[in-house]
Amino acid sequence: MRWCPSSVLHLLCCVRLRSCSRRGRNRLPLWTKEILVYMRLLVQSLYFNSLTDSDVVFDSIFEPVFWTVDYVTRWFGLVFVWLVVILTSSIVGIAYGVLLPLIFSTYSPAWIAWHVCYGHWNLVMIAFHYYKATKTSPGYPPTEKHDSPFVSVCKKCIMPKPARTHHCGICNRCILKMDHHCPWLNNCVGHFNHRYFFCFCLSLTLGCAYCSISGRNLFLDAYNALERFKHLDLEKPGIPVTGMGLLIGLLPPGQTNFQTPAPPYTFRDKMIHKSIIYMWVLTSTVAVALGALTIWHAVLISRGETSIERHMNSKEAKRMAKRGRVYRNPFSYGKLNNWKIFLGVEKRSHWVTRVLLPSGHAPLCDGLTWDGFPVKKDIIPV
Repeated sequence: MRWCPSSVLHLLCCVRLRSCSRRGRNRLPLWTKEILVYMRLLVQSLYFNSLTDSDVVFDSIFEPVFWTVDYVTRWFGLVFVWLVVILTSSIVGIAYGVLLPLIFSTYSPAWIAWHVCYGHWNLVMIAFHYYKATKTSPGYPPTEKHDSPFVSVCKKCIMPKPARTHHCGICNRCILKMDHHCPWLNNCVGHFNHRYFFCFCLSLTLGCAYCSISGRNLFLDAYNALERFKHLDLEKPGIPVTGMGLLIGLLPPGQTNFQTPAPPYTFRDKMIHKSIIYMWVLTSTVAVALGALTIWHAVLISRGETSIERHMNSKEAKRMAKRGRVYRNPFSYGKLNNWKIFLGVEKRSHWVTRVLLPSGHAPLCDGLTWDGFPVKKDIIPV
């Protein structure tokens, strides 16, 4: 067999190109190869899966975005925790350094007792529940063989899941009665710390609303003082009062001497006024935003469901409504009993010792089974 020179040259070029492409491919870092293989698997899953629908396509396309968000949230969780600690500590510092001396000097003894008692109770509730919410494990299903019933198998953990258990992409494991992953806690909100999370939100909302309402007049006075001295340029003592000072009433009635020395406005007064404005703006904003979140979680607790179950139950209710049937949440025991189960109230005294005071008691069940409660479901008329 005779070889044509052009054919031999073509064959050599092909071999060289393949070897160069292989060398170039081998020069890629390992993490780049893993990402390329992962992306190719995502694309292939769209047309190799016989059960592909719009939801699968959407999840596959946005999987890199979800992975990036989970990664960033996982590594920046500690930053959010420190941000909560710093902001809360700044408000407490302003309350002790600025507001408390004003309360002692201007309020009656009854109001002083109220502000001191309520303020310190609110502070203890915030600190206790935030610490417990961040440090308490949300609860994980056992990895070894167990006798508890399970309803499905996690497609990511490849482990059996009990009822109300869901997988958290940020924690990268299944969570018992998962509600959501909270970056401000750097922790998942699940069965064993859900009560701490809600009580922290409620206590912080009450504390911010308390500071916002009680400090409204101080905020207005501080804001007006800053604006007044800003326009009159009276930050340094000895500057003469201009005609504007007479117009806004800084001089006594009948006095028209524009060269009267102005009262001193020190750096300390300026910082006090700015700290009051900072406290009022921050607490008012948090009270509105966190108050809306707290009300939403209170509604979910009354219904006996979590944030994830709310979406699932809504879809199930619509599906059964098309068949002419009514969906009943199997984990709802009635509004009052749902609150008793959530707060761990077993007798009347627990409303004080376990609700109004800091308490580290465990939930009424283990998070694996949900049929052993000491309460009965409310009778729902058919």
